[in-house]
Amino acid sequence: MTPSEKEQRKNKKWQVLQVLFELCQQRGEWEFNNQQVKQVCARFGFGNPFDVTKVDCMDRLPDVVREQGFCVVHVGRGKHRFVRELDKWYHVFEDIAESEIVQWRYRKSLLNDLDTGEATVLSFVYNQHILHDFLYEDVVASPKIYIPGRTREDLRYQVGDTQVEALSQQMEIDLTMEYQGTVTVLEAKSKFLRDFAVYQLFHPVLFYLQKASEV
Repeated sequence: MTPSEKEQRKNKKWQVLQVLFELCQQRGEWEFNNQQVKQVCARFGFGNPFDVTKVDCMDRLPDVVREQGFCVVHVGRGKHRFVRELDKWYHVFEDIAESEIVQWRYRKSLLNDLDTGEATVLSFVYNQHILHDFLYEDVVASPKIYIPGRTREDLRYQVGDTQVEALSQQMEIDLTMEYQGTVTVLEAKSKFLRDFAVYQLFHPVLFYLQKASEV
């Protein structure tokens, strides 16, 4: 996909989200479902309706949505909701101080440069023991890793003043590590972003906490 095609796709996604937001605003009902998403996508020729509600960072929201402080929350079973909790739904990355920058001794490996996707990023920082140093301050630590996957769980939690009940919520877990009784959930990005949606880490953590309470 060329840069212009990516920009066109992004603009169509904005348009679809904006129309969905305006329709919800007119109805006075902030919840919408996948069928409504598909109908609006058809109007704009956006071919992947399941991508519309995946809004990983704030700048992928239409201006009207951001200006009124809304974000998109998944509530499970093909339903979604606009909620006015934008500042709590996203975390803005802090600046990295000069004193926090570490020069890493890089050893080239056969498969490092074949791809720049998120799975490759995670493999790279694990194989180079960057994660070992960052998480455990021990480059010879031997954590267990659990490969990426998708799972479903009923999740109930609160965002600001908003109660969320997500039934059969599907979540993607990029990578999980466990070392000496400490479980760490990782979310990979293939480029630097200004912010990210906290639910990408929070949902898997809540999933593990609920499973631990059942033991």
